[in-house]
Amino acid sequence: MAQLVSAGGPDFVEVGRKLFARECAFMWAAAAASQLPPSGTPEIAFAGRSNVGKSSLLNALTSRKSLARTSHTPGRTRELNFFALGGPAESAKLRLVDMPGYGYAAVSREKTASWTRLIEDFLRGRAALLRVFLLIDGRLGAKPADVEMLDLLDRSAVSYQIVLTKLDEVKASEREGRLAAAHALIAERPASFPEVVLASSHSGEGIGDLRAAIARLLIERGAGAPEREHSRASHLLR
Repeated sequence: MAQLVSAGGPDFVEVGRKLFARECAFMWAAAAASQLPPSGTPEIAFAGRSNVGKSSLLNALTSRKSLARTSHTPGRTRELNFFALGGPAESAKLRLVDMPGYGYAAVSREKTASWTRLIEDFLRGRAALLRVFLLIDGRLGAKPADVEMLDLLDRSAVSYQIVLTKLDEVKASEREGRLAAAHALIAERPASFPEVVLASSHSGEGIGDLRAAIARLLIERGAGAPEREHSRASHLLR
């Protein structure tokens, strides 16, 4: 889990809470690389298999019921959907990117290939993309499609961090095992961030930890912030 308070530094939980208490709204959708918005504002993206709960997680992070549209039909997200956090698109503190779900067998090969090209184009050379949060169903663990995404992220040299979702449906006695398996999965992967977040959109468990991890990332990357660390934390809260 993320170190939530650094020695002499900011309380990442509080910074994350205030960051995600800000206005957040849909700003852009891209079905092809040519439709991507201009880069510049820091971005974090959320990837995962269809029906892993990406939209629910985005809604929980931002404390909004319908920021991202949820559906019982896997494969519904067909575009890269961008959301502006902390102000209008041109002055937002952060962009949240909901990536198309993968691994849904009922989707045609042509559509799957199209989504794959879109994801690859997005990952390639997107300087503003700070990290991809890869969601894996905590009840089931990583599936072959998840491993393929890990391989793609490593090839793209994009930092990524695993989030185990649906924690409320994982027995307490099984959680340590799921966490250990996730750590083993990324142990020798070059682009992985070594900490794993466990979260539930339903119960809210781990949502504060995920906000803290994102706040920590922004501060450590100095995303649009002044020089000193405490000043960077203050900048995120303004």
